Amino acid sequence: MNLPSRLPRVRVRRPWRLAAEASALLVAVVVAFPLYWMVLSAFKPAGEIESSEPRPWTLTPTLDSFRRVFGQQEFGRYFLNSLLVAGTVVVASALIAFLAATAVTRFRFRFRTTLLIMFLVAQMVPVEALTIPLFFLMRDFGQLNTLGSLILPHIAFSLPFAIWMLRGFVKAVPEALEEAAYIDGASRARFLWQILFPLVFPGLVATSVFSFISTWNDFLFAKSFIISDTSQSTLPMALLVFYKPDDPDWGGVMAASTVMTIPVLVFFVLVQRRLVSGLGGAVKD
Repeated sequence: MNLPSRLPRVRVRRPWRLAAEASALLVAVVVAFPLYWMVLSAFKPAGEIESSEPRPWTLTPTLDSFRRVFGQQEFGRYFLNSLLVAGTVVVASALIAFLAATAVTRFRFRFRTTLLIMFLVAQMVPVEALTIPLFFLMRDFGQLNTLGSLILPHIAFSLPFAIWMLRGFVKAVPEALEEAAYIDGASRARFLWQILFPLVFPGLVATSVFSFISTWNDFLFAKSFIISDTSQSTLPMALLVFYKPDDPDWGGVMAASTVMTIPVLVFFVLVQRRLVSGLGGAVKD
């Protein structure tokens, strides 16, 4: 009787691995459930939303909440304003952070270390503590009730994190590569934009995701700086149209929130590959 020379290996999962996978699954469910409930409530009829016995499903899905959202006269303008503000903040903060990170990494000057420490300190200051001073600053510059009052603060708050993160990517590029480019006749500007910029682009994508999400979801600045001119409001302010203390339209709130989430998901899909490599480079650094 001939026995097989090798027996098939049976993979035995260790208890700690099973516990880790179960914990990860539990965290995923906890994080995903509010999103699921938001989308579900957007498709529920008003009677089911206000029912005293909520159910995690609906037998009669409807688009009435979305019709009320898109039926709002100013909703399209709010959406375009949000795209303009978020897009401007992402592009401007990425370019400024790239130049600043290159400067603090490649050049030696006085107080360079102090400047880097100040970047970290700036991230520790809560935004709420600076809202009132920013209000007076925007008023003095004549920026209240304009999109500039939203763009400028968000660029300022995005820069410390972006500069600190991009500094690692710029530092990872060998200085020998820069010297070789100069030997081949490249100017500093050509090295900066044709060689260094593509190499740190994954880091720019990673920082841009942070800038985009924080700007897109901003409610505090939009409520504080856009006082009377509603044509300059952004999408988060559209939620107030459906939320009334005496008679809140929860279906409209959930539908508007679902619409607000779509551009963020699209942005993630577009930058997914670059984002993974960018975050991987940040961890290695």
